[in-house]
Amino acid sequence: MSILNVPSEAEATGLTAEIYEADIRSMGYVPSHTKAMSLNPEAHAIWESLTRAISSSLGLRRYELVTLAAAQAIGSSHCRLAHGKKSLTIIDEDHLCAIARDYRDAGLPPEEVAMMDYAVKLSTDAAGMNDDDAQRLRDAGFSDREIADITLAAAARNYFSRALLALAVELDVPQGVSPQLQDALLAPLPALGN
Repeated sequence: MSILNVPSEAEATGLTAEIYEADIRSMGYVPSHTKAMSLNPEAHAIWESLTRAISSSLGLRRYELVTLAAAQAIGSSHCRLAHGKKSLTIIDEDHLCAIARDYRDAGLPPEEVAMMDYAVKLSTDAAGMNDDDAQRLRDAGFSDREIADITLAAAARNYFSRALLALAVELDVPQGVSPQLQDALLAPLPALGN
């Protein structure tokens, strides 16, 4: 249960009501994370604009893979489930389950594994990152713009996920996430090198 008192759909007004209505149109309900973050609706609207700018530049598949890796690295069940659901539009469920359990052994191209490894390191040891981390992405074929976008996607996920964790936001399981996919998405991250 969240430590916050959030307005219900019936109580929401102004920009908060607009944000709720957008989620109802796109998902059929207002997730707990939207309610919590919409307590500051202006910040939430800017967050949505930021993620659209990053994902449109990086591409939806890469954005979602980086997001899943960063969310898993910091233990964000909220974001793993929400973005697992979103990823079903671009990745079939069996492959997504394999990616969620161990992206390094899921048949992904090496450049996608490299960007997910980068997202994990950013999420677990950002202070330990150096030129070698960016060089590994460059060696995998990423441009400096793409490296910046991968960094922004992972860092943005850290911001949002850590806020949800700190506020003890209730966990929603989106409709359409099978028990098998849910189990895969909530599995712990395998150790590096495995």
